[in-house]
Amino acid sequence: MTDTISPNARRELGDFLRTRRERLSPGSVGLPATGRRRTPGLRREEVAVLAGVGVTWYTWLEQGRPINVSTQVLRAVGRALQLDEVETQHLRRLAGVRTPLTDPVVCDPALLTVFQPVLDKLDPYPACLQTRLFDVVAYNSAYRHLFPDMDLIPFAERNCAVQFFTDPHWRGRYVDDDIVATRMVARMRAAAGADGSSVVGRLLEQSDEFARLWSRHDVLLRHYEVKRLESPLVGLLQLNFVSTDVTETGHRLMVMTPDDEETSRRLEELSGLAASVVS
Repeated sequence: MTDTISPNARRELGDFLRTRRERLSPGSVGLPATGRRRTPGLRREEVAVLAGVGVTWYTWLEQGRPINVSTQVLRAVGRALQLDEVETQHLRRLAGVRTPLTDPVVCDPALLTVFQPVLDKLDPYPACLQTRLFDVVAYNSAYRHLFPDMDLIPFAERNCAVQFFTDPHWRGRYVDDDIVATRMVARMRAAAGADGSSVVGRLLEQSDEFARLWSRHDVLLRHYEVKRLESPLVGLLQLNFVSTDVTETGHRLMVMTPDDEETSRRLEELSGLAASVVS
């Protein structure tokens, strides 16, 4: 880590290390629990011992001071804090070892020319092209009508996280909305890197729930699961959320596929209703 790392990145690094340290107990890492502890989790000196680094060096790292770090030492700190692969990558980004990926908000018209026919062919499966921070830049008819009509939402507002945390009608589509909220924020944390984005800043101001989840510093790269959505037009849908990265541009293609026969039938019904609306 050098002086090129922003003050905000240093604060993020310190907060991330502290929250990871606080979730561990001495017993969970094979250390004896000695004396009363004023705060939860491991002490800084215990992390330093486990990582094989100096106490002062680790303290400065957690304080976000401009000290030199290496991939090898960060890997040792990650093992001491029992970080998973995604968390370890996040730690490296915060420490400036690897440059965070850019996240384009706008979409090249040439890319839309290529992907819009693909999205349309995926009907009746809802599908969209979005950025890593959930800006929706293109979508098909099934996706448009699964949520509150996307065509009526201004382009700058077509962000799944913004809609989820600020529009109860959008959020109301998700049956397990609390779980979705936690995982969405963790994926945004992993994608945003140290300095975040305007989307993150906006949500921190507009949603207390988002701010609380963001402060936990949980990170999640990708989580394949079945999500339950309630469509006012066709009823309960059980959908697999499948995404594929478009490496060259930083976007991802996201497709919702049915998890059961009833959902498959209801998606066909939704497609028919959407076609009648368009015509």
